[in-house]
Amino acid sequence: MHRLTQKILEGHKLSVAKGITAIENDSENASELLEELFPFTQKAIRIGITGPPGAGKSTLTNKLTQNFRKLGKTVGIIAIDPTSQFSGGAILGDRIRMTEIFNDDGVFIRSMATRGNLGGLSLKAKETGDVLAASGKDIVIFETVGVGQTELEIVQASDTVVVVLVPESGDSIQAMKSGLMEIADIFVLNKSDREGANKFLINLQSVLEIRLHDKKWFPPILKTVASQNEGIEQLTQEILKHQKFLEKTNLLTQKQTERYKRKTNQIIENELIKFYRNSKLANFELKSSESPYQKAKEIIEKLNLND
Repeated sequence: MHRLTQKILEGHKLSVAKGITAIENDSENASELLEELFPFTQKAIRIGITGPPGAGKSTLTNKLTQNFRKLGKTVGIIAIDPTSQFSGGAILGDRIRMTEIFNDDGVFIRSMATRGNLGGLSLKAKETGDVLAASGKDIVIFETVGVGQTELEIVQASDTVVVVLVPESGDSIQAMKSGLMEIADIFVLNKSDREGANKFLINLQSVLEIRLHDKKWFPPILKTVASQNEGIEQLTQEILKHQKFLEKTNLLTQKQTERYKRKTNQIIENELIKFYRNSKLANFELKSSESPYQKAKEIIEKLNLND
């Protein structure tokens, strides 16, 4: 076993950071590291927190983490930040809003930028979750910046998906468009002290009853005011309740199997892309009158992908 692997399994904070950096940079030892860590990644509860910008997801994550810490649970947070237009890196706004937990030895926070090469951010975020789980974290939280395709892929790596909405945004309709209805296990109506919260809650409840009436787990809608720590304890208990439901119905095993299958496909896709980009075939010339579809077909035939 690699020394870095052993240090991560011991929960050594600097080694955990080094392991994640190796994954982000596609280092040579990253695949070997992940393979060695894999047997130790199954125990953590994985929570995905998503929703539109401005819904208060970071504040909610902060308060939720504090509540889990009161229960004696260690927490790893993967905060998917918007990419800086100047540096191309993560803005790290989440870390600024999480100062209350930043220095807690039982909490590890990692920000990742959405500049994800070729959709690779989704896989890297999931692999970062594996590192945190292997390091002994009881809870791994994926907190995304929005509700785009990459964010939905990331939260699908979770056992419990929490969708955070706010009263004035009209997100019950937006949720249906973006697929949030289908993936949400718990809805949180944050900033519920604002005008229109009760009307929004009733409308969302009606939509859910029509669309999800046959689901074994009917997602509850919880009212919170995260900035005032209101409703956070109930959210914590609902997450733990959902985890017990998954274990009791064997859905947790099914989710893990599907997760591993999706991850296997992502690994293969990423390796194929890297193989092609590093090959001589990627350095082709295309005439102005030449069809890119025909050229792509010729390259694929040369790669023998159809055999």
